[in-house]
Amino acid sequence: MDPTTASIVVVVAMFVMLAAGVWVALALAGVGFVAMALFTSRPIGLVMATNVWGASTSWTLTALPLFIWMGEILFRTRISSDMFRGLAPWMGWLPGRLMHVNIVGCSIFAAVSGSSAATAATIGRMTIPELKRRGYDPMMIVGSLAGAGTLGLLIPPSIIMIVYGVAADVSIARLFIAGVIPGIVLSGLFMAYVAGWSLLNPDKVPPNDIRMSFGEKIRETGALIPVMLLIVAVLGSIYGGFATPTEAAAVGVLGALVLAAVTGTLSWATFRDSVLGGARTTCMISFILAGAAFLTAAMGYTGIPRALAEWITAQQFSTISLLAALTVFFVIMGCFLDGISMVVLTTSVILPMVQQAGIDLLWFGIYIVIVVEMAQITPPVGFNLFVLQPMTGYGIFTIGKAAMPFFVVMVLMVALLWVFPGMVTWLPSQMMG
Repeated sequence: MDPTTASIVVVVAMFVMLAAGVWVALALAGVGFVAMALFTSRPIGLVMATNVWGASTSWTLTALPLFIWMGEILFRTRISSDMFRGLAPWMGWLPGRLMHVNIVGCSIFAAVSGSSAATAATIGRMTIPELKRRGYDPMMIVGSLAGAGTLGLLIPPSIIMIVYGVAADVSIARLFIAGVIPGIVLSGLFMAYVAGWSLLNPDKVPPNDIRMSFGEKIRETGALIPVMLLIVAVLGSIYGGFATPTEAAAVGVLGALVLAAVTGTLSWATFRDSVLGGARTTCMISFILAGAAFLTAAMGYTGIPRALAEWITAQQFSTISLLAALTVFFVIMGCFLDGISMVVLTTSVILPMVQQAGIDLLWFGIYIVIVVEMAQITPPVGFNLFVLQPMTGYGIFTIGKAAMPFFVVMVLMVALLWVFPGMVTWLPSQMMG
């Protein structure tokens, strides 16, 4: 059977399984089984066993459960209330005032979390009640939190970068370094939008009610010292060449446990809940990666990726046309799948096309992370929307509407990456050659 027919059968099989409510990991493996059974003569059991085992024993993946556990520990500490106390005194003079605490707080917590959902939940737990009590616009509170929460994927350490690095065989340390400047720029764009919105809607921004001397502000900023030290320990060990991402993740877990103990929130219940929460998330992601590894092998045997790459070459798409099409494709997929599933589901097909077009896989990794960030705030399957729903009481589509301006800001960020690719590649080249 020709690759076009095989592609149609594979896509239909995938949608049927996902629509039937089959777990994503089983759907990936099931589609791989269908593809190999119908279009190849290879021994399915042997291919499945070899690839699932190979995907499960990757040393690179050991960083994943450690970073997830670190985020789970921090989620249960007093770090969120300390961050608000340390940040609020410095935000009163900005247009939008304490609304910027959402964005700056998410940016800081993202540097020790690696998870978009954990970032939105942790910062939201501290800012939503406080900002509502002070009279800030509820929709802007929710929208800015949903948008800034996605920084947990872009600012390293990032779980999705680890997944992409394993799938695309790209250095995770280089991906972490490459995400720094885009993360800072995207944070700045979010803050610029909030400032512009507040200038256009002055009646929705309450007056600055924080009156402190400079010395008092400095003293309050001391509450940020523990989390900043943890960021330096984790990222500094990677960027300084002292530790691999896995070793840095272990340092982060140890630092998070110490921080929890110092703040008085480390109890047996906290420790147990953090371990169980980290184990559940890790098992889910590992299961998906195992299914994706088998699907990737199956796609290789069917010849679909090679045929697709040849078709792209024959069409002579420009690079920007290809990226525009991929952006639309990922946004649509993001309405139905979570970010990790999107990456592992499409890697086997997308990467040959990207390489054929001459796109740097490091740059593409940051691009795909930002596009996956968009999927975190698109209903009906937007993880950040699910996280914020119980904290706000609003419906998924109401929160999605509030987050839409920040979705547009991320589209602008993708355009900036295209115009200024050095934003991604400059820092890794300077630090790692």
